[in-house]
Amino acid sequence: MGSSGFSWKLADHPKLPKGKTVAVVVLDGWGEAKPDQYNCIHIAETPVMDSLKKGATEKWRLVRAHGTAVGLPTEDDMGNSEVGHNALGAGRIFAQGAKLVDLALASGKIFDGEGFNYVKECFALGTLHLIGLLSDGGVHSRLDQLQLLLKGASERGAKRIRLHVLTDGRDVLDGSSVGFVETIEKDLAELRSKGIDAQIASGGGRMYVTMDRYENDWNVIKRGWDAQVLGEAPHKFKSAVEAVKTLRAAGANDQYLPPFVIVDDSGKAVGPIVDGDGVVTFNFRADRMVMIAKSLEYADFDKFDRVRVPKIRYAGLLQYDGELKLPTHYLVSPPEIDRTSGEYLVHNGVRTFACSETVKFGHVTFFWNGNRSGYFNPEMEEYVEIPSDVGITFNVQPKMKAVEIAEKARDAILSRKFDQVRVNLPNSDMVGHTGDIEATIVACKAADEAVKIILDAIEQVGGIYVVTADHGNAEDMVKRNKSGQPLLDKSGNIQILTSHTLEPVPIAIGGPGLGPGVRFRSDVPNGGLANVAATVMNLHGFEAPSDYEPTLIEVVDN
Repeated sequence: MGSSGFSWKLADHPKLPKGKTVAVVVLDGWGEAKPDQYNCIHIAETPVMDSLKKGATEKWRLVRAHGTAVGLPTEDDMGNSEVGHNALGAGRIFAQGAKLVDLALASGKIFDGEGFNYVKECFALGTLHLIGLLSDGGVHSRLDQLQLLLKGASERGAKRIRLHVLTDGRDVLDGSSVGFVETIEKDLAELRSKGIDAQIASGGGRMYVTMDRYENDWNVIKRGWDAQVLGEAPHKFKSAVEAVKTLRAAGANDQYLPPFVIVDDSGKAVGPIVDGDGVVTFNFRADRMVMIAKSLEYADFDKFDRVRVPKIRYAGLLQYDGELKLPTHYLVSPPEIDRTSGEYLVHNGVRTFACSETVKFGHVTFFWNGNRSGYFNPEMEEYVEIPSDVGITFNVQPKMKAVEIAEKARDAILSRKFDQVRVNLPNSDMVGHTGDIEATIVACKAADEAVKIILDAIEQVGGIYVVTADHGNAEDMVKRNKSGQPLLDKSGNIQILTSHTLEPVPIAIGGPGLGPGVRFRSDVPNGGLANVAATVMNLHGFEAPSDYEPTLIEVVDN
């Protein structure tokens, strides 16, 4: 970029001073929805957030955190922590995961790329295996993309195809797995009618098989490995539809379906992964694919006994970890996120501290910095990771590490060594995902108490706070029909919503360092998470780069 006369130097803001300590607090999964008994944020005691909301209206507003505002294909796509933190940090909207894949599939470019050509080498003699979440939830994968991959691969010479399906029930309704399996079985039957040997080989529920994250429980990956690679599982069936229906009837829900393999008439698994095969993991969202990618790709692997390690050609739909360059091969290249706000601010003398616990530490660092690991300048930055509780579901300890994160932030603020102190408080998201309403209420209260610790410290140093969120979750814990009424199951109980939402999220600014005339502009009605970066740059006393999404604040002369 040097040749174009590019400079990291930011222009001074004409009205806002430099040198104020700015705390940026991201409440993970904290959206804004109508108050009712399923809105845990509303029910929980959250005096700090309530007071920010009741404060001057020009200091609190809502921003969009889903769909096109964060680079996803449509307004029906719920936001997530990765794209949310990308937008918060980058200050611009980049086409993300699913949208990049859609573009590559629509143009056919995906089938001309290095990744597909690498896997295609196996088509003559081997089997193509597709592993991923069978769902139209659009958070980790999409059924229509899988269908296009199947079509494209079969048109380009794949003679033998095996699917290893993971059932959802988390981003979509529990029980919808049956319909998804029936749909894909129809497609496979059509391929068989054209002489292509295509069938489902194995399956299991996403939370029990293959899709663990953050190295929380390698047994989840092992159960998948045994079924997908070794062709071994406690449950054997003649068809996937029979498998899902039988296991559900025995009491398992979609998320926790035990692993199963499909066997032929002689009881032999129809599709274990063997030498010479090609494997594609077709999830686009990264966090729950990194562990399986390691087990498929790493030669020196010690997390569980793989028993047999086939020589395969493996590619991810996308690269799942830019830091680890994992997997080596992928069908669609990641967005090139450059010139993030974090990098600009460090170049302009803003000393930065960032902290969260393990489950969201990467979000407030790696994703915030444009999918880039490490420091921009180790002398200017400090990142602190607090280990998350391992081996428990978060509703068991819903307070998580909120207080520890807040205390680290408080100490960083009071040390006056940093100009920006950035944290992620994961509670409302991680506990919201468990579907435990009582625990989520405790989680929201804990997050609110953590915010108080940070704001008190900002008060002491005469600083400024920016409190926002990356997407919704805890503000609506029930599935609803088109008219917004709670959906009930066959027994008349409400259907719990464990996923993110499409709701907007708050952003609040304040603190003794905020000048008297600073308020939210009324002329950016559709502001989203990407507008936050320019806003924060202003609060540090700088103008944002001209191609950033516009700032949310203005300074009115009193």
